Amino acid sequence: MNPIVGALPANAARIAAMARQAQAAGAELAIFPELTICGYPPRDLAEKPDFVAHGQDWLRWASAEVPGITLICGCLTPADSRTGKSVHNSAQVLADGEVLFTQKKMLLPTYDVFDDSRNFAPAESQQTWNWRGHRLAITICEDAWNDKKFWPRRHARLLYNRDPVAEQMDEGAALLINLSASPYTTGKMQVRREMLAALAAEYRVPVLFVNQVGGNDELVFDGSSQALAPDGEVIARAASFREDLLLVDLPGGGRREPEPAEEERALLEALVLGTRDYVAKCGFRRVVIGLSGGVDSALTAVIAARALGPEQVLGLALPTRFTSQASLRDAAQLAANLGIELRTVPIEPMFAAALASLPPHWAGLPECDPGAITEQNLQSRLRGLTLMAFANRTGALVLSTGNKSELATGYCTLYGDMAGGLAVISDLLKTQVYRLCHYLNREQEVIPRTILEKAPSAELRFDQTDQDDLPPYEAVDAVIRGYVENYKTGEQIAAETGLDATLVRGLIRRIDRSEYKRQQAAPGLKVSGKAFGMGRRFPIAQQYEDVPASSAASTAAEAISTENRVR
Repeated sequence: MNPIVGALPANAARIAAMARQAQAAGAELAIFPELTICGYPPRDLAEKPDFVAHGQDWLRWASAEVPGITLICGCLTPADSRTGKSVHNSAQVLADGEVLFTQKKMLLPTYDVFDDSRNFAPAESQQTWNWRGHRLAITICEDAWNDKKFWPRRHARLLYNRDPVAEQMDEGAALLINLSASPYTTGKMQVRREMLAALAAEYRVPVLFVNQVGGNDELVFDGSSQALAPDGEVIARAASFREDLLLVDLPGGGRREPEPAEEERALLEALVLGTRDYVAKCGFRRVVIGLSGGVDSALTAVIAARALGPEQVLGLALPTRFTSQASLRDAAQLAANLGIELRTVPIEPMFAAALASLPPHWAGLPECDPGAITEQNLQSRLRGLTLMAFANRTGALVLSTGNKSELATGYCTLYGDMAGGLAVISDLLKTQVYRLCHYLNREQEVIPRTILEKAPSAELRFDQTDQDDLPPYEAVDAVIRGYVENYKTGEQIAAETGLDATLVRGLIRRIDRSEYKRQQAAPGLKVSGKAFGMGRRFPIAQQYEDVPASSAASTAAEAISTENRVR
């Protein structure tokens, strides 16, 4: 199910409708994902006592609407005040409007995007639930992600000192149910399947994994619910990236939807779903995109057209004296390929006016403007102004088009190309952008070939390319993977990639110094293991550098120099 965070009546109505469909198809037990009634993550909405109480009321209403079928559904329940928290993340079993059993989540993750311990009190114990002579183990998301036999084989992972699955299996559980809100990231679907298979095989019981689907803020949930036999074989699989009702007979099986065969397909579906849900759940219907004739805006436009329909996407070409005719032709061809509207709105008059009016007021001020950055950023900010004007006029949402490589290195303009309500591809490295574009073009030319073949350029001055200011993107992306996504040192990255150590240190310095920009950026859709945004929290005003002790003398001298400059 695809819930909307906070939309209790709408979510309850959807629970009742899907339970009714399940009952009509012969189901006796209908299982919904983690926190379905309120949506995940509710964040600090969970701190509101009335929100918790209303969620309970609406869940009982949904159960009463479909008498004769038992529901297991994720919800919030009040916590004992002695825990220091007001609420539990729970799963409740209901029938005919009555709560029969409540299981509380025990393991509360605090890594990456998860902040469960901020809002929830942990369960002190776990019990099985007896249903028609069978003991069922009901777990909630992280409670099943602590198999001490599986994870050490994969990688070093923080293990909790409790194992809810093992504790319930010790009570003789014959079936393991897991209600989840497990977000999508590249590669995670396979790891998740292997983990579930390991649990089934270890305890020799069937496993039912029921996962949320849809986009909520920066997170995209892929669904991919599945049932596994006691030997770990997948015997039934629901659809990925859309709502689905999967019927499973135990023992036995059910329908098996194929998983996305290529990672590029899954990645594209995640971005389309995340864009569609973000726009709709925020109350918008249409979007505005600046089409530069470059690869990033092209990919963003493709995703938007697929998510919302071409008729809801307005592209704006915003040329100045530096914009090439080739870029304008590429933008027009892209718009024609996608069937979206394109309007050309020259910002040259505004740019010329700014160049005429501002310099006289700068007289006598100190100058620090290498490469005429002021003039370049003026163009970007005038584009942001124009995009927002069209958005206000039409009631649309602006989609910003920057990628992760640009955000990492600060190769972006505050209040310019960073302006917008959603940064669709901000978690895609530049090299991933190209790979995804080539994937889109595998059968027919969706993105004009000329866009993919030309050197990337912001076109803010004549004959400009990105590589005038940045190393090749292959090098930039290798450093981002190492430093941002895996917390490796500059020395480790240089040794592993063969890149020049000075180049690596320079890129790391750019990444650190650009934090102030990223924390003012539009929210972006998370598709990697470590994205900029809610799962990465670094101070803005900080000066840490991973300099080895062998360089201590020179580092100390530079620090003294920096301190004097600050003063």
